Amino acid sequence: MQVLYKAYVYLTCGPELLVFSEPDSPEVGLQIPGGTLDPGESFLQGARREFFEETGLSLDIAIESFADQDHIPEDGSVYLSGVHRRRHFHGVLKAKPAETWDHFEMTPSAGGPPIRFRLFWIDVLSSKAPEDGLLSQGFGAQLETLRPRMERQINGCH
Repeated sequence: MQVLYKAYVYLTCGPELLVFSEPDSPEVGLQIPGGTLDPGESFLQGARREFFEETGLSLDIAIESFADQDHIPEDGSVYLSGVHRRRHFHGVLKAKPAETWDHFEMTPSAGGPPIRFRLFWIDVLSSKAPEDGLLSQGFGAQLETLRPRMERQINGCH
C-alpha cells in the first residue's frame, strides 16, 4: 500500500481555528491547511510550505507538532489512495490577518488548474462549537487533542 507523507497546520487565534472550503468543489468539505511533503522535505518544512501555498500567509511564528495520524481516505481516486501518514502542527496567533479571504493554490499536488480556497475561522471551544464531524477527511479527530492546548494558550485574539 502506498504511503503519502503529509503535514497540516492547525492555526488558532483565541477560541477559533482557521479552516477552508473549496467554493468550486463544495462536496470536499471543510479542511485544515496542509498537504503532501515534497521529496526530501521534513514534516516541519512541508507544513510551512503547504500552509503558505493554501493560505497565502507566511508563518512567522513557532508551530509545534501535537499529533500524528494514519488516515485512509474514503475517496476512491488514485491520488488519494493509500495511507496518509499525517503530522499535525499547532500555531497560535495574537491577531487574525482577516476574518475571511479567498486564495488560489497555483500548483496543486495532483496537477490541474489552480484551486480556490475560502479561508475563515470557526470557534471550536464554546458550547456552540461545531461537531468534530464538521471537518472532512478525518481532520476533526485531532480536535480532542487540540482543545486542551488551546485552552492553555488562549489569548485575547482580535
